[in-house]
Amino acid sequence: MTGRFYEFFAGAGMARAGLGNGWKCLFANDIDLKKAATYDDNWGKGAMKPADVKTLTPADLPGAADLVWASFPCQDLSLAGGGAGLRGERSGVFWPFWRLMERLGAEKRAPTIVALENVAATLTSHGGKDFEALCLALVDAGYRVGARVIDAVQFVPQSRPRMFIIAVLSDVVIPDELIEASGSLAGIDGRVAAAHDRLVAAAVDQPDLQRVVDAWINWAVPAPTATPVTLAEVIEDDPVGVAWHSEAETATLIERMSELNKTKVAKARKAGATIYGTAYRRTRVQKGVKTVRTEVRFDGIAGCLRTPSGGSSRQIVIEVKGQRMRSRLMTPREAARLMGLPEGYRLPDAYNEAYHLIGDGVAVGVVDHLARHIFDPLLDSLEARAKKAA
Repeated sequence: MTGRFYEFFAGAGMARAGLGNGWKCLFANDIDLKKAATYDDNWGKGAMKPADVKTLTPADLPGAADLVWASFPCQDLSLAGGGAGLRGERSGVFWPFWRLMERLGAEKRAPTIVALENVAATLTSHGGKDFEALCLALVDAGYRVGARVIDAVQFVPQSRPRMFIIAVLSDVVIPDELIEASGSLAGIDGRVAAAHDRLVAAAVDQPDLQRVVDAWINWAVPAPTATPVTLAEVIEDDPVGVAWHSEAETATLIERMSELNKTKVAKARKAGATIYGTAYRRTRVQKGVKTVRTEVRFDGIAGCLRTPSGGSSRQIVIEVKGQRMRSRLMTPREAARLMGLPEGYRLPDAYNEAYHLIGDGVAVGVVDHLARHIFDPLLDSLEARAKKAA
């Protein structure tokens, strides 16, 4: 069955890449004109409508979607953000998006499945209140709801845990194999289990939340079996558009490391082989004074990609060959590989524009995994039931 979907806060279209050719995009939206141009460059014109989601109406959305995907902004929910949560100017754009979905429901065009993606910290933002609000909004619109935390590291060599809320219309019969046996939380990430426990506890004094508890689904999502590419396979020997740092610049990076991180470098040098690591510049407060520190890792996993809002947000590649050590910024193509985008994906020419596009996205492999193990089976089951009823 070919699924139909809307893609909101679409960015580079990474959700579309993950869903694959078995899904047809009816509509895509992003407020950023540069991202929208890249979307069109890769997927063709027609689906993307660049606009503030607040200005959209149901008339802008053609047909009826089986799935709506929304990777709404994370800045106010992230641990690195200001903590404004869903009241924030950026993450708060979830609400006009959701009012649009409610209007679709009033027209009998409610999407069968809703998938929301954001940082794992959403589960605990404002003591869990933001997560409660998201779930309650979905349940009040006629959906059953569940959540998973999935780390992109299972698919690519990048540490990127993200929360995925997956909701389905309450009248949809969910195949038994898509739900954890006996309603168990055994296969659920501990952060989701804790969020569910908070919901149950809060429902004692807040009857509205009991509706969420009653509508909860423990989605069964198996662990992936494929072996991810290695970090060494991602890194370019001759990087395009990015120069290696001078010896002095690399020395400064080392000088700014803690003893623990310097020990990591020393261990990598003793190995004798070519070893790749990644690093970030972090601002740390020590004895009341802000200090820039270099934090490095040589475990074969890149740090979580971020948008280049400042120099410290750009990830650094470290190459160690015996006693020789070089450093440079990560290239946009390397970052694209860390998100699972294909080599043929066309990136913007400008470094910051390309890196921002990538750092704001969702890992392609995770979307593909959810499609294979939840979205596709749900639609196949619905199609089979419809044929049987006919």
